[in-house]
Amino acid sequence: MHLCARLMSGSDCRPQRVWRLTEPEEIHTILTTQFSQFSLSPALMARLDANKFETPTPVQAEAIPPALEGRDVLATAQTGTGKTLSYLIPVIEMLQKSEARGAQALIVLPTRELAMQVETAFKTIRSNSRQSVALVVGGMAERNQLESIRRGAQLIVATPGRLEDYLKRKLVRLDGVKILVMDEVDRMLDMGFQPAIARIAATLPAVRQTLCYSATLEGSVKEVARKYLNNPVRIEIGSVLKPAENVELRTFEVESDKKQELLEHLLEADKGSFLVFVRTKHGADRVAKRLTRSGWSATQIHGDRTQAQRNAALRSFSEGHHRVLVATDVAARGIDVANVAQVINFDIPKMAEDFVHRVGRTGRASAHGVASTFACPAERNDLRKIERTLSLSMKHFRVRATAAVVAAA
Repeated sequence: MHLCARLMSGSDCRPQRVWRLTEPEEIHTILTTQFSQFSLSPALMARLDANKFETPTPVQAEAIPPALEGRDVLATAQTGTGKTLSYLIPVIEMLQKSEARGAQALIVLPTRELAMQVETAFKTIRSNSRQSVALVVGGMAERNQLESIRRGAQLIVATPGRLEDYLKRKLVRLDGVKILVMDEVDRMLDMGFQPAIARIAATLPAVRQTLCYSATLEGSVKEVARKYLNNPVRIEIGSVLKPAENVELRTFEVESDKKQELLEHLLEADKGSFLVFVRTKHGADRVAKRLTRSGWSATQIHGDRTQAQRNAALRSFSEGHHRVLVATDVAARGIDVANVAQVINFDIPKMAEDFVHRVGRTGRASAHGVASTFACPAERNDLRKIERTLSLSMKHFRVRATAAVVAAA
């Protein structure tokens, strides 16, 4: 999907600044496995071909075969490695063989945005329209959700809180579920959903297939895996404690009051869509409004915006109507947009794990990506701490500006 919005050009004779930086080097990953090598139904293969899915990512290549055999899977992989397709394909193949109505597959995820994206992906590749889905999430009207359930939706894609509420009110039954998928388990546990997950799991058949995905396998995640998986196939793709190797990491030492100018220069110097992370909701509004005043197509997403506004902003960004999306960390795991050219850490994240999840929004499915972090001199120690924790080294640039026409070296 083309994400680079077309901008109006015009002359500007105001003094501007020279920023000296280098162009990122292209990195390509070659994979040899093809989806056609899996034992997939002709109907599903036709949908994959129609959507130009030909070569699976490493996590897809490792997870799909055992999942198709009915094995439980416990997978850890970096953000942006294509986990969604790795569990949707086995779910669709199972539904293809069933004529029964009602929930036969359940996917539980931490956020509305992620659940909505999984629902969309399912509708895109499902092998026939009879494979129906119900979206069960908070912050949205119940009517359509409950109507989908009443009509006999075979797949439920849910966040834990809203699903548990429906169970308590006896509005949904899960006793026919054959496959349970838990995605972003570490994030769900961080958000306090462990008791809800336990109560949901207690309503499921004891004999079922379970697919579990997490960015890390530490602490309470291990306990969840022990409780709910039966002799799982263990899959680990690369290091989950650092960004993918196909993302070029850059850091710019820049004074706080010059960050906006540096961001606008990068927008001029580089192509494609930009996802900009800031620390606060007010900061997101401020950066987006300044970009808009300067002529850039920008929108924002954060916790104070309504669900309808967040959906509209995400859709506009993914469809290329806005080139820049400014977000707080509420979006770090909830955004799954293809071809984000560059992630900008306008504000340094508080934790190294947040850095990984932000950076994971670019360079998805083995594509090349760029992640640039802005750090003022007082934040040098914070930046070094992230580098030490993740055992990585970024390309460092010190920004020097002089009154002149904008140019890139």
